[in-house]
Amino acid sequence: MSSACYCNSQLAYQDCCQPKHRDPATADTPEALMRSRFSAFCRRDSEYLIATHKHLQVPSAEELQQVFEHTQWLGLEIVSSAQDSDSTGWVEFKAWFKDSDSGKVDAIWEVSQFVRHNQQWYYTQGQQRKVNLPSRNEPCVCFSGKKFKKCCGA
Repeated sequence: MSSACYCNSQLAYQDCCQPKHRDPATADTPEALMRSRFSAFCRRDSEYLIATHKHLQVPSAEELQQVFEHTQWLGLEIVSSAQDSDSTGWVEFKAWFKDSDSGKVDAIWEVSQFVRHNQQWYYTQGQQRKVNLPSRNEPCVCFSGKKFKKCCGA
């Protein structure tokens, strides 16, 4: 039995993000790369995250390890995405998580920029936005099908 992909695509991990983790060039759109990067955070795959980040300031494996140790990823919500040209695109997303130290639920709400270089997409940078937690009776951010108050908001 195969397990669901971390990126909430409704596909099995082996059919969704695993091939991209093995070969980043198989992420054929900015959204596909964003989903695979979220899954890499869930799997604590710093090597993949570094390999798919193209910017002057790429996080180190040590910096990513700090994120891994203090974060429990709950779910990914793609708000919108577009490919502006053959070599640029963006994805607006909310990556929901629970801080392991405080136990509080929060999210990264970001519009991320992507570039394509040598037939591979890369994350470059993102503009963060302020996110509001769901109300008690809204669906949970982990996509369990339960209300937020009965699941991650408890």
